[in-house]
Amino acid sequence: MEIRLKQLLMKRAALAAFLASSLFHGATHAQAIGPDPTAASLAADGPFAVSTQTASRATGFAGGTIYVPNTAGRYALVAFCPGFTNSQSAVAALGRRLATHGFVVVTMNTNSIFDFPASRATQLIAALNTVAAISTGPVVGKVDSARRMVAGYSMGGGGALIAARGNPSLRGAVALAPWSDSDKNFSTTTVPTAIVAGSADTTASPTDHATVFYNSMPTTTKKLLAIISGATHSFPTTSTPNQPASGYQIAWSKRFADQDVRYGPFLVTDSRLSSFASTGPF
Repeated sequence: MEIRLKQLLMKRAALAAFLASSLFHGATHAQAIGPDPTAASLAADGPFAVSTQTASRATGFAGGTIYVPNTAGRYALVAFCPGFTNSQSAVAALGRRLATHGFVVVTMNTNSIFDFPASRATQLIAALNTVAAISTGPVVGKVDSARRMVAGYSMGGGGALIAARGNPSLRGAVALAPWSDSDKNFSTTTVPTAIVAGSADTTASPTDHATVFYNSMPTTTKKLLAIISGATHSFPTTSTPNQPASGYQIAWSKRFADQDVRYGPFLVTDSRLSSFASTGPF
């Protein structure tokens, strides 16, 4: 009787281990794309050479530039929206840098440079849908439509937050110096969301914008808030991608769009920050 009981317990333990393993692997579908990351690699171009093609004006947004890794494979798709009065060129450096780490990235133009965050949110989703359906050029065969993210700067950052709240199938969102004056409640957001702001931003003060957005999200949502010491509102628009903003964007996108756990250890505080919060470790 005792031997049979031990055998039964061993079988149950083996079954539990098998199910746990199956659930883990089935849930993550991790894509380990590229070499092991380092602090230095996150502050530089990635290992993928990229090509560009034009996204023509389409239903829902005003086109833009698509950055596509040249290496064969299927990559997560990121739509990246600029801010008020900006064209896609304002986020081109960050968008291209992200693509070199193994993403298809569209830096998009908005229907009007004066569009507010809610409109930019709708246009971000339109950009994702349009690029995923393109049938010509370097992007063909390179998009994994199941892995989509949104990113944005200023009002585009506010748009990214709104898009993530309304589209729970997205893998993640990154909002840089986000601005949203009338819509600040993200209590229903479940999409993993990173917010990066500047302590010297007088346009989208982190006290009135980034921090409010972050605090409104549930503690059950994977989220991060990094405020760069001394950074002004324009930090995402520099011709050389701002650090540590670009590093956080890359690591967050890798961790959640690709579900690559190698990047979790880099989603922590940094000496260049004046404030940091998260629901990590990731």
